[in-house]
Amino acid sequence: MTTRRAFFHQSTFCLAGFGAGCVLAADEEAKPTLRIGLMTDLHYAEKDPTKTRFYREALAKLDEAVDFLNQEKPAAVVELGDLIDQAPTVEEELEWLKTMEQHYARLLMPRHYVLGNHCVATLTKAEFAAHTGAAFSGYSSFEQNGIRFILLDACFREDGTAYGRKNAHWQDCHIPGQELLWLKDELMRATGPVIILAHQRLDLDAAHAVKNAAEVRAILEKSKKVLAVFQGHSHKNDLQTIGGIPYCTLVAMIEGTGLENNGYTMLDILPDSSLRLHGFRRQMHRSFKAPTA
Repeated sequence: MTTRRAFFHQSTFCLAGFGAGCVLAADEEAKPTLRIGLMTDLHYAEKDPTKTRFYREALAKLDEAVDFLNQEKPAAVVELGDLIDQAPTVEEELEWLKTMEQHYARLLMPRHYVLGNHCVATLTKAEFAAHTGAAFSGYSSFEQNGIRFILLDACFREDGTAYGRKNAHWQDCHIPGQELLWLKDELMRATGPVIILAHQRLDLDAAHAVKNAAEVRAILEKSKKVLAVFQGHSHKNDLQTIGGIPYCTLVAMIEGTGLENNGYTMLDILPDSSLRLHGFRRQMHRSFKAPTA
């Protein structure tokens, strides 16, 4: 009889083009130090599809990911931004957020939030945080099994103004000086490896990258502690390696109709600090070697 676990492995890897669900099973021979779930760009909204975006279907896609993650039991799960889409009014956007939070809160392990530009287009950051488990500061960190996870917030205009109430353009995204000082301090205090989690891209993507991404990258490289950066925003699988650090962009869950167009991730951190990214549905599977001294 096919188990629920086997069903998820086979269906997700077959649909993603990786064959029958052997990748995760084979890799389990090397036991990870830590396992974290990742997902991004659900864009839930009560509105009709536009082109490739099927907003209402985000609920079913999230439910599938939550069911799978509850079965696999990672130590924590992080959503990398744009949990909801932009609504015409504050009241409507709060209703969408409350609906998504009810579904996301079914996770049996700690859950974390990276702010996306759509999360705080109509809402303020304080309103988003008040109705979720997100940090009121916008940026935050947590540590698990000696690994520090740093969640960045690039939802600021270049003049330092925080996003909210439709006051910003999505391409005017910036990490302000105060947050950069906080980032430096977090990296300095980290006694082990670091994973960076962001919404807007920190690599060389011209359209979707943070405007001062080069400044952020220089800080990460100088620390010599960062294993990888995981990001969303541009909705596609992508990977760039800059200064010895992989910048891995995860696929958006909103794109395409049906569960076969879902995409979510299990990240394994191995004892030697190498990484395995197990992609499900449309998310690509990747491996990253341990950094050299």
